[in-house]
Amino acid sequence: MALVGTNIGAGHKDRALRVAWTGAAIGFGISEAIGVSAALFPASWLSLFGDDPDMIAAGSAYLRAVGPFYGFFGLGLALYFSSQGAGRLLWPLCAGILRLLIAITGAWLMLRWTGDLGHMFIALALGLAAYGLVNAAAVKAGAWFTGPKRIPLSGATSERSLPAR
Repeated sequence: MALVGTNIGAGHKDRALRVAWTGAAIGFGISEAIGVSAALFPASWLSLFGDDPDMIAAGSAYLRAVGPFYGFFGLGLALYFSSQGAGRLLWPLCAGILRLLIAITGAWLMLRWTGDLGHMFIALALGLAAYGLVNAAAVKAGAWFTGPKRIPLSGATSERSLPAR
């Protein structure tokens, strides 16, 4: 966030984007590694929290369905913070709302239509994918550099407006 904001403020748009995409790649990679590991070995992770067979079964189904999509959440979260540094939060907030709508609506529909938790977990996974992909598409499309001007934070001052000592 700080590096993106500093570089945009200094007029180095390309460097700000490189920083953001590097952070997004790292966020995706680490989150994806964790998610895939949890999906491959769910009982190892879940046994840290209890040994109830129903919990292990439900948690394993969740991790197998949603774990492989954790990278998209890492991608979206990294780009959310980068967008915060750029002072442009419209698309990240829209992506978060979309994720919520997909997860809630999809999960409700899947439970209503099938009664199967596995199908509900697919809706949660699709919400994570949408979050990451919408944030990435917005940054790629230039959302940081188009639209209304950025509004400075309240109380922010420039050197010119500081009183002389």
